[in-house]
Amino acid sequence: MEKKRPLILVSNDDGYQARGVRELMKCLKDMGEVVGVCPDAPRSGQSMAITVNSPLRVERVEDVDGMEMHRVNGTPVDCVKLAMHVALGGRQPDLVVAGINHGSNASINVVYSGTMGATFEGCAFGIPSIGFSLTDHHPEADFAPGLPFVRRLTELVLANGLPEGVCLNVNIPNTEKAPTEMRLARACRGNWSDEYKEYTDPHGHKFYWLTGKFRNDEPEAIDTDEWMLAHGIVSVVPSMLDRTAPVDTLPEWLFNIR
Repeated sequence: MEKKRPLILVSNDDGYQARGVRELMKCLKDMGEVVGVCPDAPRSGQSMAITVNSPLRVERVEDVDGMEMHRVNGTPVDCVKLAMHVALGGRQPDLVVAGINHGSNASINVVYSGTMGATFEGCAFGIPSIGFSLTDHHPEADFAPGLPFVRRLTELVLANGLPEGVCLNVNIPNTEKAPTEMRLARACRGNWSDEYKEYTDPHGHKFYWLTGKFRNDEPEAIDTDEWMLAHGIVSVVPSMLDRTAPVDTLPEWLFNIR
């Protein structure tokens, strides 16, 4: 009997017209039936937000190199949910892949990322899920150097699956030389400082614009995603849907609350 081709759902947070998602779909085209379901406009920073007070619409748009593309007037998580309920006709995909994001989702960025929101939602459905990002925000970023790693990791996940409740946050460095290796990493401890700049509009009213600088709190640690990206290595961080803190990290007083 002919082996059934895997169904691969692709989403993102940069919108269905973004170069990253189109390069991703083309990269995976020969690996299965690839269907894109993406926001109708950029939805960066949406994390796992869902739309609850507005009607949602799913619209089939022009194919990407012969592969179905649908757009949704909602968040990345809305896209994954509506893919399951509408766009895929009730079929459950074998794999959910999000990205390729224009910009890094390493370290604490995973908390805010719409790309990883879509990835976590796939994980919540019990589907092996991967989020891919390139550390280049430019709309015409060159994704080609990272595509061999995208293919390799996708093949491995299709063949082996992932542990329940675990998905992968993959970041590809944008460096002068193409990356030559990929490693398992942990999320770097760090945060953003000077996050908002204050401006005044023509009417004298103040407003604020998100900006900021990332602060790496452990620059010498060689097992983090930030260190690997700084050294031209593709980082792969296993991320858990379950946010429960490990019991052995908790203070004693918490065990005595009544």
